[in-house]
Parts: sequence; C-alpha cells; structure tokens
Amino acid sequence: MPVLIDTHAHLDEIKDLDIALVDARAHGVETIIAVGQDLDSNRRVLEITREYPGYVYAALGLHPWLLGNLEMKQVQENIDFISSHIGQAVALGEVGLDYDKRVLKSAPKPKQQEVLTSLLKIAADENKPVSLHSRYAWKDCLQIVMEQKIKNVVFHWYTGLSSTLSQLLEAGYFISATPAAEYHDEHQRAIREAPTSQLMLETDCPVYYGRENRYRSLPSDVLRSLKAAATLKSIDEERLAEITTANARLYFGI
Repeated sequence: MPVLIDTHAHLDEIKDLDIALVDARAHGVETIIAVGQDLDSNRRVLEITREYPGYVYAALGLHPWLLGNLEMKQVQENIDFISSHIGQAVALGEVGLDYDKRVLKSAPKPKQQEVLTSLLKIAADENKPVSLHSRYAWKDCLQIVMEQKIKNVVFHWYTGLSSTLSQLLEAGYFISATPAAEYHDEHQRAIREAPTSQLMLETDCPVYYGRENRYRSLPSDVLRSLKAAATLKSIDEERLAEITTANARLYFGI
C-alpha cells in the first residue's frame, strides 16, 4: 500500500473526524496537514493537532473568501493570532488571493493583496512554507510571494495559465494534485506539465468533487489524487507516492 500525505485538508469541517482519520490510516495516509481559514478555524486546527500528535500537523491561515466578512480590526486580530501561534504550525495556510467576481464584491483586490502581504511577512520572518490559494489570481500571487522572498510555496489545486506555471516552477515552487485531477482539464494540464519533484498530493476535503457522481471528499481520497496524477504522468502509483511523500516531508519538515 502506498504511503501518502494529504498536504491540504480542512479537518475542522469534517463530521465524525475520528472515523475519517481511521479510514485515512487504513488507506495509507500517514500524515495530514490541517489548514486553517480564520480565528475559530485556526484554534480548532491547533486542538486537532493536540488530539492527533505526530499524525496531524497544523497550518494557520486566513482565507481570502472570508475577508469580506471581516472589519480591518478583525483581520488584524486574525493576523496577530497567526503570528503568535505560528511556532505551533508547520506552515502558513490557507492564505492567498481569490479574484472570483463573487469574492471581489466584498473583498476587492487591494484589500486581499494587503492582507496577503502582511501574512507572508510572518512566513518570511519564521521561515515557514506557504499553502497558497490563487483562484484567477495566479500571476499576482506569484508576484507577491516572490516580492516577499518566500522560499517555499505550494500553489494548492493549481488551474492557472501554463506561462505562470512555468514561472512558479522556475522559482522552485510546488503545485498540488487534488481528486479533481480525474476530470478537470486545466488541473490535469498543470499536473502533466509539472515535474514530479515539484508535485504534492492533497484533498482539500471536505469539498465536493465529481461531475456526474458528486461526493464529499475525505482525507482517504488522497488516494484518488495519487491514481489520477499517476495516470496523467504515466508513472507507477507506488513510485509517485514515494516521490510526493518525500516532497511533502521535506517541504513541511516532518
């Protein structure tokens, strides 16, 4: 059985977490990076790491989707919490930019960019890797992380342009494969174009995947990410599992 790491999971949103993690272990998932999205989420993520030491590791973040619901005072409270607790985490995340028109209505680009820059300064000061959300904002995300001199960035669930992908790969950054690799054209293209040395696996659970048959994902579905990516890369599943797991261990220092 392949040994796998789910590098991006919203464990705080999963019901019956104990059952989900038992199932993940049974499917070869040896480690999970639990990402936070806001103050409450980050607190819960840290609790989960204490409940599952050595198995779940924390990443603390502030999701751009949520900025429209927060006053700047609240944004600063989130940033301060992350700054004061980042030593308990292996990464900063989920953070980033989201230029979907529904998000931009309440969280315009300048606000998102200002917040992301503040968060990245924490990662730079503490030498933490970053799990980056970049929907429709791939070029701006790349520019900002490079301006802030962030060494380690994974563009999670990348679906952007090939030109930006080439630049981020040249900068030494990573992308991650999700179960959407089974059917999503842009995500499939990115996985094909990225070298295995800059690829990791994730689920982004508990988001829904599938087109005809929709399902709500769990950490065990990282096996679907593996199978789809292996097919796209024309590589043996066991070998790709070895590579991506080694990549994640080194990247997150676990």
